[in-house]
Formats: sequence, structure tokens, C-alpha cells
Amino acid sequence: MSKTYKPSKKKRKKKHGFLKRKKSKSGKKVLKRRRKKGRKKLSA
Repeated sequence: MSKTYKPSKKKRKKKHGFLKRKKSKSGKKVLKRRRKKGRKKLSA
């Protein structure tokens, strides 16, 4: 069986990046929650 996680910086940014989060309503909620929690990194 092959490995399931094959890291790619491009894909990571595209799927979980800051701009992607800002675009959608639910993504904005994610950022809001993470800010409230005091996360150092808000997104990938």
C-alpha cells in the first residue's frame, strides 16, 4: 500500500491557505475562532 500523505506546498496553500479561508463564510468563521483562541498561525 502506498503512503496516503504526499505533501505538496502548492496544494496545501490552495486548500487551506489564508486567502481561501477569507473567501468563504465558513472560512471566515474558522479564522475568527483561531484568532479568539490566540493561535500563532491562522492558516497554512
